[in-house]
Parts: sequence; structure tokens; C-alpha cells
Amino acid sequence: MARVKTGYTTKQRHKKILKQAKGYFGSKHRLYKTAKEQLMHSGVYAFRDRRAKKRDFRKLWITRINAECRVNDISYSRFINGLSKAGVIINRKMLSEMAVSDKKAFANLVKLAKDALEGKMPKEAKVAKETKKEAVKEEKKETVKKAAPKKETAKKETTKKTAAKKTTTKKASK
Repeated sequence: MARVKTGYTTKQRHKKILKQAKGYFGSKHRLYKTAKEQLMHSGVYAFRDRRAKKRDFRKLWITRINAECRVNDISYSRFINGLSKAGVIINRKMLSEMAVSDKKAFANLVKLAKDALEGKMPKEAKVAKETKKEAVKEEKKETVKKAAPKKETAKKETTKKTAAKKTTTKKASK
């Protein structure tokens, strides 16, 4: 058997790793072994921090909303509870943008939340809340209807297969 020399492929593999490690400090971008280790750690950090970033931004949004709520004499938790009772569906990212840039609109939302907490809901909010409940009920019905036909078609297919097997066994026995 002939001897295989892998100098070219090894050089290319090392070159690829060192190219990816470009910009790292010290030997982490010069030496193959340390560069490879650092790339593996960097991948783990990137994976972890893509998820942590979502948590960090949510914390930031909540902090901004809370700060503006305190200016309007309400706590964050009561504000969110009031919005849900009023039937207002808006995410925290948009609420924080409103708290920073549009203080009048945010103050109107605070007023709406306070009214909802006291039991004074506007007619539009009551109508919106009822239509939301109806929409959820219809959605549940549709999902049940969609799930049921799949089971029936599966039963039909299995009966067709068993019928085909029976006919082939009868032909083979003759």
C-alpha cells in the first residue's frame, strides 16, 4: 500500500481555523491549538448569549416602563394588570418605546389602565374583550376540526392497505 502524505490538507485545515481566529488576542490567533480551543469556546459563548440577549432586553424594557409608570403614580405590576383588564394587547418593547419617546401616549395608556383597575372600562374596550373571547373560542373549534380529519384519513389508509394485503395473500394461495 502506498504512503499517504497529508501535509496539504493539514495546512489547509490549520489555515481555515487561523483565519476564523483572526483578531483574537495573543497566541489565540497565532497558534493552531489555542486558536481552535478559543473558537470552540467562542461558539459556546455565542450560543449562550443569543438567548441571554433576549432576557437582557426584556429587563431593559421593563425598567423603562416602570420608570415612566412611577412618574405617572402607578407601579409596573398594577399598570400591566390594568392593561390586561382593559383588553389592551401591546408588547413590552413597544411600551418602552412609548415611555421613552411619546410620553403623552404613555400617559393615556396609564389612565386607561387605572380606569380598568377601578372597574371603569370604556365601551370600546368591553367590545374588544368580548370579540377576543369569541375569536379564541372559534380558533379552538377550528383546531379540533382540523385534527379530526387527519385521524380518519389515517384509518382509511390502513384499511386500504390491509385489504390489499388480503387480496394478495388470496392470489398467492390459489
